[in-house]
Amino acid sequence: MRNGVRGKIFRVGLSGWALALCATAGRGQELKAALPDAPVATVEGLPSAGQDVDITWKKLPERILHDQKEIWLFPEALAHGKYWVPTLAVTAGTAGLIAADPHAMPYFRNHAGNLDDVNDVFDGTITSAEIGIVPLALLASGAIRHDAYATKTGLLAGEAYVNATIVDLAIKVVTMRKRPSDVAAGGPFNDTFFNRGKSPVLGSSFPSGHPAQAFSVATVVAYRYRNHRWVPWVAYGLATAISLSRVTTLKHFPSDIFVGAVLGYATTRFTALRH
Repeated sequence: MRNGVRGKIFRVGLSGWALALCATAGRGQELKAALPDAPVATVEGLPSAGQDVDITWKKLPERILHDQKEIWLFPEALAHGKYWVPTLAVTAGTAGLIAADPHAMPYFRNHAGNLDDVNDVFDGTITSAEIGIVPLALLASGAIRHDAYATKTGLLAGEAYVNATIVDLAIKVVTMRKRPSDVAAGGPFNDTFFNRGKSPVLGSSFPSGHPAQAFSVATVVAYRYRNHRWVPWVAYGLATAISLSRVTTLKHFPSDIFVGAVLGYATTRFTALRH
């Protein structure tokens, strides 16, 4: 009973942090916009009101289609000699983690009882809601305060969320990796790829959708409100906590988490935010 209450309190607190992050950052941007002639310091790289991204509800579908085209044509960029260093780094990191997965997961399975408090707090449904509440809070904040910057940030976060989710689900269909929780008690965590589970999409473990979605939204918030130095720390900190929880709950392998996080960051930073 006590653990359940503690978990609920922490969930509310985490959601509150997400809302506070949006509201505080948005308020700071609003105050700056409200004093155009005041002698305040500007931050290099931040767009002015007239230079901000051109995004509306009407243009959102077109933007997502354009993003997906760029994402799936990424091999063409490699063929032209671009992005080889980060691609090789991510590939090497993924290969190393996949090799380490069978050795790491027994620890979390054997100590699952000791992590009940953590796992109760980071339930999959709750963390999904915590990710989704950020763009919704930004949209609500922008509508209530007539803050165009917050509204556009909310739309960008939604765009990034959809982009990451589409790519994540497409890769899941191909890899069909068994989840750690589906491995028989005492069984090895080897040969988990191309092993159709309950569902070829939702039942597939690689990559993890939660990190992809969390880091896509965090990247938008961190970039759009980077003039507040604490915002990137909070945004990426929450995304990291949500991502790691997928390992402790035996829903994903460490390599799933790593690829999901990279996917969320890269698809956002180099498509939605680049526009």
